[in-house]
Amino acid sequence: MTVVDPPLTPAALRVLEAASRLFYERGIHAVGVDTIAEAAGVTKKTLYDRFGSKEALVVAYLKSRDDNWRAHLDTHLARVPDPGAARILAIFDAAIAWSSDNSPKGCSAINARAEIGVDNGGSLLPEVSRQKAWLLGLFADLSRGAGTNDPEGTARMLMLLYEGAIVTLGMGTFPDPFALAREMAETVLAAALPQPRTLER
Repeated sequence: MTVVDPPLTPAALRVLEAASRLFYERGIHAVGVDTIAEAAGVTKKTLYDRFGSKEALVVAYLKSRDDNWRAHLDTHLARVPDPGAARILAIFDAAIAWSSDNSPKGCSAINARAEIGVDNGGSLLPEVSRQKAWLLGLFADLSRGAGTNDPEGTARMLMLLYEGAIVTLGMGTFPDPFALAREMAETVLAAALPQPRTLER
């Protein structure tokens, strides 16, 4: 049975919006609950009443960003409903459209994982793992639907391209990494998809 979280109160929404902006811009450790409460226009008690702990608020922040990304991605996938390479490449198209306005510092989940570390992750690490497992599963499902000769292997290669692009974006190593990742994904898919048979004369 799926458990649906109750809708957030207006005060909780303000807290989440303020926390999301501050966590992404400054980092999780650098932002305290006092700063978040002040930015949201609520008391610290209200923050704890709504979320229970800073860790729970961080998890809510990661989930909220992931939900927004998935809604954005769904819009792009809806434009390419038929299985095939173009539907897989739509993930990279969605990332290109999303990244400049929403992810100038790279992936919030990767950043949180790097900041928190392995031993102090608590409930954060399962959330980060959940998000990455979902994306890998999506690549595998779309690769399977496209008829690639090795859906799981293709998905892993595409995931490496995607993750490499978003880390490169956050580091500012070179411009437009998702555009290059998309070109490389086209090459991967061309090799993974069955080649059309030519008629012998």
